[in-house]
Amino acid sequence: MNYELEEKIYTIGGLFSGVGGIELGFTSSALKEKFKILWATDKDKFASTTYRENFKHPFYEDDIRGLKGKDLEPVDILVGGFPCQPFSIAGYRKGFHDDRGNIFFQITRLIDELPQKPKALFLENVRNIYSHDKGKTFQIIKDALADKGYCLNSYILNTAEYTPIPHNRERTFIVCFLEGRDAYMHPFAKMTTFFMQSLPFKKTTKLRPISDFLENKPVDEKYYIREDRYMFKELQKEMNKENTFYQWRRKYVRENKSGVCPALTANMGTGGHNVPLLKDEDGIRKLTPRECFNFQGFPESFVLPELADSHLYKQAGNSVTVPMVSNFAEIIYDSFENASK
Repeated sequence: MNYELEEKIYTIGGLFSGVGGIELGFTSSALKEKFKILWATDKDKFASTTYRENFKHPFYEDDIRGLKGKDLEPVDILVGGFPCQPFSIAGYRKGFHDDRGNIFFQITRLIDELPQKPKALFLENVRNIYSHDKGKTFQIIKDALADKGYCLNSYILNTAEYTPIPHNRERTFIVCFLEGRDAYMHPFAKMTTFFMQSLPFKKTTKLRPISDFLENKPVDEKYYIREDRYMFKELQKEMNKENTFYQWRRKYVRENKSGVCPALTANMGTGGHNVPLLKDEDGIRKLTPRECFNFQGFPESFVLPELADSHLYKQAGNSVTVPMVSNFAEIIYDSFENASK
């Protein structure tokens, strides 16, 4: 048995896992010998269906409030995209006064209840979590994690700037290492220091073409917008380019001139102005669920179960861009290894 190899595999537990985008980022082909998922959890039954189709490790379909840390296996890294609605620009900005915002403190509860504290945390949220309530929300998060002994690093990054995927998706990524509340002020904060010195990531010099992410088979008629739709004439008039994204903004058409896919959202399946549209040889249509997953960097092998499109759109919009997570995973692994030298 190769004990040296075993020591270099770090374990992961997933919270708010959705369909497993973060877990995929940590176990992509380049990282599969470095990380192992021990368990994951999510309360959404439809996301849970998709998760179970793609992963074999234990999965708990439960609200985080019902989880007991003492019943879970200890892990090296705790990961999760905790609920973003209270911090969303489109939301009511209730923050910690919103019941969903209080869910953040369920993370700190589990950290205390686990058989041992994770060596690191990898958390993801919306871009404007920094600015909510004039910065007070983020300061509460930072202080709460510091009280548990974690040094916090946070970054706002755009998928289209740091991966080859043409998707305009800005998210906040939080990486914490368990090195003591005042570790920033001491040289023994080896993991944090190495991690900070390894960033920023190298920016992408060339994006892949939009066509790479579109289905290479005929698209079902149900995704096309035809003459019977009230906005058809306006769309037909304004949408004159292929491989270009447009959006219907209630009363007018907006071309996305950046040349990338607009940020995919959880409510794409309900219609409205968040649905990216494009023109192909068969007409004007919206992205298919599979294409949405493509623009989030999910592999072709990722199984989409037989669920209503509305659920699949929500799952893609709620997920993370997989290669972006892999960027972080590589450096987290190297930070662990550097600290053990």
